[in-house]
Amino acid sequence: MSQIIVQMPDEMVSALDAAAAQLKLSRTEIIHDAMERYLQDCEDLALALERLQNPDDQVIDWNRAKHELLNSD
Repeated sequence: MSQIIVQMPDEMVSALDAAAAQLKLSRTEIIHDAMERYLQDCEDLALALERLQNPDDQVIDWNRAKHELLNSD
């Protein structure tokens, strides 16, 4: 596993330390989890943008979709 060094404002480090104490986790665990979530969000956003920009992607009518979702078994 690689190791990196990150510089953060003192206020952010204080908030990180408070969260670590409250959650009983290390700084590393919190930062690792936050980065995993952030990177997953970036992947999700990239996929959504790709689909939105695809002219061949079928457009679904909102009212029809809502009706099908709410009236499904």
